[in-house]
Amino acid sequence: MEKCLYTVTTADNYRQGLPAGMIWADNRGMLIDRVSALRDANIYERHSYRHMLNQPVILECNGNLVRSETAFLVLRIMRDGTTENFVSGRYIDCYRVDGETAMLAERTVVCDSSRIDTLLALPL
Repeated sequence: MEKCLYTVTTADNYRQGLPAGMIWADNRGMLIDRVSALRDANIYERHSYRHMLNQPVILECNGNLVRSETAFLVLRIMRDGTTENFVSGRYIDCYRVDGETAMLAERTVVCDSSRIDTLLALPL
């Protein structure tokens, strides 16, 4: 399995260095399984999301690894047109750089609130 890391946690857990979170996937197979469940197993009311991102801020460059932080806001638009703030937070990303190519190796989604809707099905 290709190694990677995708986690979703709260700001409080992240600040305290606690690994617990709402989502934890540490290899490609786990990510593929999550997408398969979304497409084939989960049933939910039709809706869409609008992701808004700030400019990334480079936190660290260390050899071929680059760490960045990007603030985000996700709105959820329901079938009836109702729009609500779904989640806000920041991405803490680690990229592996090989020549002119940068590949996302890790993403930690740090949610501002610990109150997350149970429809946290789609990757943030």
